[in-house]
Amino acid sequence: MWEALADCIRRSAKETLGLSRGGGNRMEGAWWWNEEVKEKVKAKKEAYVGFMSRSSEEESEQKKIGYKAAKKVARKAVAVAKSQAFDRLYQRLGTKEGEKEVFKLARARERKTKDLRVVRCIKDEEGKVLTEDVEIKERWQRFFAKLLNGEGVRDDCSRGGECNDQRAGDHIAKEEIREALKKMANGKAVGPD
Repeated sequence: MWEALADCIRRSAKETLGLSRGGGNRMEGAWWWNEEVKEKVKAKKEAYVGFMSRSSEEESEQKKIGYKAAKKVARKAVAVAKSQAFDRLYQRLGTKEGEKEVFKLARARERKTKDLRVVRCIKDEEGKVLTEDVEIKERWQRFFAKLLNGEGVRDDCSRGGECNDQRAGDHIAKEEIREALKKMANGKAVGPD
């Protein structure tokens, strides 16, 4: 019974929220990594593990020197491989067939930004969950229109009447602004306070 309930919850969550791409193996590296870069980075990681292992002072100093050397070699290999890969990419993009690649890159970049950091669903005024992009955008538009047009704030607050609404804020007089400007040092930017 509990398995069926858990399966139902997972299915509903998947339909409502979608799936993330998931994390990959960090050892795989970027698309431009070649075998040489992978070997150098692996050697650097092994040198780091050896350096961090407990050992005597002399061994520790030798391992530190070895790790720094491996790190320098790996950094250089990464820079060379990345430079070569991007040179090849730019040459490819300069051709007629490369125009299609530009659009592929743009779509991939857009997909990359649409992971869990992006809001996939929100609730409308009645509490109904909205999952479609168009509905979500319309809801945000209504929310900001209401917020920025002052709906929900009583009119007598803006006229200087007594107001207990915390959102209304206090009225700032021109004299207060002049006094604050006089106290500022010349050539200094004003902070958030």
